Amino acid sequence: MALIDSHIHLDMPAFDTDREAVCRRAGEAGIRAMVVPATSASTWPRVHALCNRMPHLYPAYGLHPYFTQEHRHAHLGALDEWLDTHQAVAIGECGLDWFIDHPQPDLQRRYFHGQIELARRHDLPLIMHARRAEEEVLQTLRKTSNVRGVVHSFAGSEEQARQLWQLGIHIGLGGPLTYDRARRLHRVVASMPLEQLLLETDAPDQPGSGHQGERNEPCWLGEVAHAVARIRDEDPATIARATCANARRLFGLPDLDVSEAAPAGERVHQD
Repeated sequence: MALIDSHIHLDMPAFDTDREAVCRRAGEAGIRAMVVPATSASTWPRVHALCNRMPHLYPAYGLHPYFTQEHRHAHLGALDEWLDTHQAVAIGECGLDWFIDHPQPDLQRRYFHGQIELARRHDLPLIMHARRAEEEVLQTLRKTSNVRGVVHSFAGSEEQARQLWQLGIHIGLGGPLTYDRARRLHRVVASMPLEQLLLETDAPDQPGSGHQGERNEPCWLGEVAHAVARIRDEDPATIARATCANARRLFGLPDLDVSEAAPAGERVHQD
């Protein structure tokens, strides 16, 4: 069962000791592509180098709301210039987070709105974070034309999911969906169009049921696909095919052959 992990922070230090082994296990589990979103200007070069060095990794570059204190207004201009010279499949991770201590809402909104404009300028989708901020993200997108993307690790309501889909925005779901207590997410998955769904791990964070306390890994993405299939009473292979097609369409990924080698090892690549 071929799958695409639409959101993984493979550049993070949690993977420094065994990154190639993680990718090898992912490949053996059927993961054929992974989207790696950067979170701050200081991480853009690391994500770029990682995705150049290892096959089937695709970069996105952004300014994450969790790291607002690290961002500077000049970083929006720097991101614009970076995207002129570095290929990307999306802008992000960006968005709003009202859960963190000292959220600095005005600054968060400035960086989020700035990245929306960059997405329009560069004709790229957005990878959006919306923790306790689903409604404001939704309303912001409603006021903006010609924007596509995904709200990753979605935790909102069925109605919010429906309205996002009407705007052409996808929903990303991962490990939290696999818990029996995640009934609201189960209702979202049961009612949403399959064309709206992307699968993700958000590794190393958000491990699924049975992996509590462990570092999350992309090789467990199949458990998310099976949870979706069980909730929707559909074949897991149908879920896998549809979500892969959704990710390829949104991010402009190649149509990878399911028989391709596992996404591990080094490669030679030039922009």
